[in-house]
Amino acid sequence: MPADLSPTARALRALEVLRHRPGTTAEELGERLGVSERAARRYVGILREAGVDVESTRGPYGGYRLGQGTRLPPVVFTKAEALGLVMAVLDGRPAPAEGEDLVGSALDKVVRALPERVGREAAALREHASAARDRHWTSPDPALTSTLVDAVATRRTAVVGYRSESGNEWEAEVDPWAVVVRHGRWYLLCRSHRADAIRTYRLDRVRAVQLTAGSFTPPADLDAVAVLEENLGTGWEFPTRVVFDAPPAEVAPWVRPPMGRLEPAGDGCVLVGSTSNPAMYAGEWLANVPVDFRVEGGPELRAAVARLAARFAAAVPATSPT
Repeated sequence: MPADLSPTARALRALEVLRHRPGTTAEELGERLGVSERAARRYVGILREAGVDVESTRGPYGGYRLGQGTRLPPVVFTKAEALGLVMAVLDGRPAPAEGEDLVGSALDKVVRALPERVGREAAALREHASAARDRHWTSPDPALTSTLVDAVATRRTAVVGYRSESGNEWEAEVDPWAVVVRHGRWYLLCRSHRADAIRTYRLDRVRAVQLTAGSFTPPADLDAVAVLEENLGTGWEFPTRVVFDAPPAEVAPWVRPPMGRLEPAGDGCVLVGSTSNPAMYAGEWLANVPVDFRVEGGPELRAAVARLAARFAAAVPATSPT
């Protein structure tokens, strides 16, 4: 902890420790604050003088704890925490979306509530640091996202209304395992009852969420990020199968998880997956792979690749103009 914190700031840090770790002893509190046990007791005294109900018990299981019904003061940030918060918002959400800028207005309120010295630096960072907007960034509905997070936390099944990138809409009853943020996009990792398979839904395409009375048990030791990566390319409308005449090690650096799963096949490898947008799969993903390939399926992806190839061929005339 920084050595230049005031006694009041250290007392507030002590309050944070007691809130999250009831039963903390004076010795433990001193270790967490970076001060002596005697100083830790003094900071507890400052809290009591400010009207905070801090109870203490003796014995091997004793320590300090906050009394029931204790009303905590407003959140207090250090300078590093305040600047880190502004930087995190700029990094994760570099430009306001269309419509009401909820995150921006909330951050403005936080900055205005900071102590003058800290708030001045945070406001300067907010005003003068700019970030280009990530074209892949998406903005899910906060209320729907909160409902899904609640379903994850309480292990309740849900009916999700969804619209794919191609415009198809459907409802699916799912077990919501986790909400995962990946490269600026929010995803729901779940098990679909109808398909009896893992599915990944982008939260910005979720149109409605209805919790049910059903419950579920998620897989033990679930690594939500790893499972999401493995399944981003499965379960969409149009199947894909692309064969590469090169070993997996040569192709893998160019394959993103949403493209499917790369598997060895003879002297080369095959990419098996699915997509809701064959044109995007062909033009943005396959076109960037610097390895020869052939598309064996499905028909929608083959047609998209054929159209793209025809466009590129037409862009290079057989004879150069004189």
